Amino acid sequence: MSLSSTPPAPVPPPLPPSVSLVVAVTTYRRNDWLAELLPQLVDQARAARADEEAGVGRARVVVVDNDPDAGAREVVEAVRAANADEPGAAGIGPHYAHEPVPGITAARNRALDEAADARLLVFIDDDELTRPGWLTSLVRAWRTHGCAAVTGPRHPLFEAEPSAWVRGSGVFDAVRAIDGAIMPSAATANLLLDMDVMRALSLRFDERYGLTGGEDSMLMRSLRKGGGIIRFAADAVLDERVPAARATRGWVLRRCLRSGSTWAQVRIETDADGSGSGMPLRLRYAAKGAVRAGRDGALAAIGTIRRDDDSRGRHEAACAGAVGMVMGAIGGRVQEYGRVSRLPWRRK
Repeated sequence: MSLSSTPPAPVPPPLPPSVSLVVAVTTYRRNDWLAELLPQLVDQARAARADEEAGVGRARVVVVDNDPDAGAREVVEAVRAANADEPGAAGIGPHYAHEPVPGITAARNRALDEAADARLLVFIDDDELTRPGWLTSLVRAWRTHGCAAVTGPRHPLFEAEPSAWVRGSGVFDAVRAIDGAIMPSAATANLLLDMDVMRALSLRFDERYGLTGGEDSMLMRSLRKGGGIIRFAADAVLDERVPAARATRGWVLRRCLRSGSTWAQVRIETDADGSGSGMPLRLRYAAKGAVRAGRDGALAAIGTIRRDDDSRGRHEAACAGAVGMVMGAIGGRVQEYGRVSRLPWRRK
C-alpha cells in the first residue's frame, strides 16, 4: 500500500482539558550531559503544567538507561533530590528506568512502556539541550492540530568550529518548515507522540533496526501509512551537541551511508506488495541510488578540482547516501559502528 492511498487515521478521543505526559530521554554513558539536561526537563515539565493552553495535568520525566552497568542511576537520583522541594515539581521526577537489552530500539520501546498510562510521550536525546518554551510548544501544536505526532527543529552546537566540508555536507543542518506544516517524517530526537494513536495502530519500534539506526524512520513511515499526521512546531527548538569526533568527514560519510541504507530498507519493507522479496522495489531503488551516486560523485570531483569544499562536502555526502541506498536495496545493512553485515545470500 502506497502512502498516496493512506487510510484515515484512527480517530483519537476528543482532546480532554487535561492530559498526562511523559518526557523520555534515552541515554547511554553520557552522564555529564545528562546531569545538565535533566534539570532543564524538570523546568520544562513544570512550565507545561502551568500553561493553561497546553493543559498538561500529570507530567513525568523518565530516563531510560541503556547502560548494562546502570551508570545513570546516580545522576537521576541526584537531580530528583535537588528538585524535590521545588514549587510545582511534585511527581515530575526525574524517574529512572533501566533497560539492559542493548540497542536504541530496546531503549525506545521501554520508553513506550513507561508511557503506557499517558496520553502524550515526548522523546529527547541525551546530547540535546532545551530552549525556553520547547515542551509547551509541542503540546500546544498537538492541541491545535489534533495530530498523531509533532516535531520541531534542532540546531547544532559544535564543540569545535567545523570545516567548510562538514558544514557543506548539510548533515547537521536544522530542519526548516512553516509552523504547522505536515511533515513526511521526523526523528525521535525531538518528537511528541499521541499514545492513543500509537496504541490504536499497535505501533512499536522495529527491533531489526536496533543496531543500524533508522528505527524512527520505520516508525514514522508506519504511522503515516496508518493515516497519522506529523506536524511541525517551529518554536519547539532544541540544541544538539556535536562533539569534535562527529564533525569529521569520516563520521559524516558513515552516517550518510547508513542513512541511505535504512532509507531504502524502510521503503522496501513498508511499500512491498506482499510478494516476499519486494524485488521490483529493490531493483528500482538500487538503480536510483546508482544514478545518484554517479551524478553526485562527478559533482564532488568537480568541487575537488575547483577547491570548493562546500560543494565537495555536499556532493560527497549525497554520494555516500546514494551508495547506501544501493546497499540497502540489495540487502546490506550498515551498523552504527560502520560495519557492513554480510549480504543475505552470503550468510552461512
